[in-house]
Amino acid sequence: MTTVGIATGAGRGTGEACARRLADMVDVLLLADRNEAAAAAVAKDLSGYGGKAVAEPFGVDVTDREDLDRLAERVSELGTLRAVTHAESVAPEEAHWRRILEVDFVGTALLAEALRPLATVGTAFVYCASVSPLIAHIVPDPSVAAVLDDPLQEGILDRIRDAIGPAVEDPAWAYPWATYGVHRFARAEAVRLGPVGARACSLSPGAIDTPETRLEAARHESVRQLIQCTPLGRVGQYEEVAAVAAFLVSEEASFVNGVDIVVDGGLCAAVQDD
Repeated sequence: MTTVGIATGAGRGTGEACARRLADMVDVLLLADRNEAAAAAVAKDLSGYGGKAVAEPFGVDVTDREDLDRLAERVSELGTLRAVTHAESVAPEEAHWRRILEVDFVGTALLAEALRPLATVGTAFVYCASVSPLIAHIVPDPSVAAVLDDPLQEGILDRIRDAIGPAVEDPAWAYPWATYGVHRFARAEAVRLGPVGARACSLSPGAIDTPETRLEAARHESVRQLIQCTPLGRVGQYEEVAAVAAFLVSEEASFVNGVDIVVDGGLCAAVQDD
């Protein structure tokens, strides 16, 4: 049996770090990214590294159903879906609020929809989210939750805006709402996948040493304060997030399902009573 892994956002950052971990866990690894050239560069490097997997770049937009159908078809051609790490995202600093919700939240649901029929015993999904909804203490009322729990309904972005209100048009608020949606989605997906022996979890990094974090820390005192509040006294690294993602899709985590795992150096523990 040929095992297949998928790492989305594999051309850089957390997605690339996850891909490097998965390369030793499956037979064929699809490096999925909107930037296929970046994914191809990672695939070339992995091939030279000598990992277990044959690395194959795959250009895909997670908001495009046709792209995702092609991805699922390629998995079916190759073998059995074993592991998916989903780190494709857009940062609040880089996008309009609608694009943040579309990629980070709706894109997660679209990816799951396309790959769900391929899930079998031992298949594991990890959806990267964020601690931002935990820091922001997001607790929606039932009417908002009902909208978020149906991310593939027609007009979902407008429905979210109507439910939450104009505040969500601020990218700094759209991002925690999008990743909160991922938390909810992962729990629901775990329930859907359980009967076939497959699993799904979300993974929420704290302040990670990214170009975006460095830029925001330089611009905003609030970001610097969050970093300073982290009990470990530093930002995290991509590899530290990827290590946890690799554990969650491994057989060692075979009874871990439907939970959000926080990788934040203790930040949430430090600010939980604020």
